Amino acid sequence: MASAEPDPLPADDRARLKAHFDVPPASHPDRWAKLWETGDFLPWDRGTPNPALLELLNQRKDLIGDCFVEDAGKRRRKRALIPGCGRGYDVLLLASYGYDAYGLEVSAKAVERCEEEKRVNGGRYPVHDEAVGAGVSTFLQGDFFSCEWGERVAGGETFELIYDYTVRHLLGLMDIDSSVLPRLIDEQQFFCALNPAMRPAWARRMTQLLSQETPGHLICLEFPTYKDPSTGGPPFGLTPQTYIEHLSHPGEEIPYDESGHVVVGTRGQPTPGSLTRIDHWQPERTHEIGKGTDWISVWRRS
Repeated sequence: MASAEPDPLPADDRARLKAHFDVPPASHPDRWAKLWETGDFLPWDRGTPNPALLELLNQRKDLIGDCFVEDAGKRRRKRALIPGCGRGYDVLLLASYGYDAYGLEVSAKAVERCEEEKRVNGGRYPVHDEAVGAGVSTFLQGDFFSCEWGERVAGGETFELIYDYTVRHLLGLMDIDSSVLPRLIDEQQFFCALNPAMRPAWARRMTQLLSQETPGHLICLEFPTYKDPSTGGPPFGLTPQTYIEHLSHPGEEIPYDESGHVVVGTRGQPTPGSLTRIDHWQPERTHEIGKGTDWISVWRRS
């Protein structure tokens, strides 16, 4: 594992991002919308699905199964969710593997960009298995922590697969004050972007969205495990144990020590309805800036 944080963003771009968000927090929604409207400066956008997700779909069916599920005596496609999906590359990939895949974004312009990507470049995502066929890709505007958008999910408001992908391509590159955090939470909704005080709500929301009646899996791409939590964020440094403590006790306050590390074992046995980690590994393939530091964890209900 690398011991130093990657620094893939040129200093000029870092300064540009910081200046872009150097406005009162109430103006941050307009700042996000502006980035999507102009579309010429989206440093979190890598232009392709994450290779780590592709690796998992191809090599770890032993963990997540295939794209179908038995539901009330009928066979249907699994529903998959990617919160903060960006341009929707991973959503389109999951649909090509047979999932009915949903991408969630708080920005209306981001959703338009997703639809554009689907229309213009959908051919880059051929059906993986003709016998299985493709699922449907759908993009929704909404706040991850709100229930409103779930009413627009066909067939139910829960998912058999959730992919929590840290948008390090923005958050890991920006050296911005924590006052930006409320909009980072709304815009990207991923674990490392959240102030530690928001982690209980993240864990609770994940357990709410993960299917109970049919087998469901949460896939987390963990980042940045190399960063000292005491240095602050976003992104906030964390360890794999941080995920374990919160997902084992969703919604509960978990203590941290003075250096920002989670205190292990203070909450006792896992809470009923919590999630259990069933596997954890470093992917052989991932985006360049995550090589040697990214981890994947897979979770299901206890």
